[in-house]
Amino acid sequence: MTLRFLGIAVAFAAILTAQKPTSADFILEDPSVLRARMEVDKYRILVENGTVPRARLEKAEQDLLDKQDEALITRALYGKDVTTEQAAETVAAAERRLARRKKVVEEDTKEVAAGIIALQDLNTAKDDVDRAQKDVDWAVARGKLVKQVEFMAAAEADIMAQLSSMSPLEARKLMEHYDGKGTFTAADRQRVESAFLLRFHHALPVSADGGSAVHRSMGFDHRGRVDVPVNPDSPDGVWLRHFLTANRIPFFAFRTAIAHKATGAHVHMGPASTRWVPGKS
Repeated sequence: MTLRFLGIAVAFAAILTAQKPTSADFILEDPSVLRARMEVDKYRILVENGTVPRARLEKAEQDLLDKQDEALITRALYGKDVTTEQAAETVAAAERRLARRKKVVEEDTKEVAAGIIALQDLNTAKDDVDRAQKDVDWAVARGKLVKQVEFMAAAEADIMAQLSSMSPLEARKLMEHYDGKGTFTAADRQRVESAFLLRFHHALPVSADGGSAVHRSMGFDHRGRVDVPVNPDSPDGVWLRHFLTANRIPFFAFRTAIAHKATGAHVHMGPASTRWVPGKS
């Protein structure tokens, strides 16, 4: 094993053993959450004064919970990326909102039967349930993708940490490395994507496009790199490795899998990820 390759392995080992930052445990304080909290404070005082019934305070408290969950969903929906912890929070928030919407439908159904509210109000509540269900489906799908990125990043770190003690033959069973010209440009990526689409008639799958919250939380600077979730020895993986080699595009082809969890096999296009340094451009 060359000294350069050993240096990469040692660097990845340092990343693997580095202390990981913990996921922030907070509710995004957007304006709607702040307003809802002010409403709760207002009605709490009014209830204590006997001005309004406690039911009004309880409704305000439910509205606050709903706005907090909505903020979590919005953060994941419009944010560039999320950590695995934030993805799990998003799923939980979407499921709580769905449960609340279903409860409203149950209550409105009774009130329609009793002639208290119009049927249109019930139909509106049912539409809210449909939208909330779509949010749950989206959050679950996003969570699976984020988890996939985490498995792949963990696989890279695990393999690179082991390479210093392996023979070249043993190492190749887990990972294939090609330096190429040493750089990976936007033009290179466009060339790969166009050729892949022409060959397989569907877009190149991408799990991690440049830097991500998952990679940063694990200590990786993944900017300028792209992870393709294909097994290097599958037909599309073999084609991709050959194409990258023919065009002198650097890559790492990881053949590993994490038992009982998910596959970590993928092709990392670009140079090796380096250590993440917060604030460094």
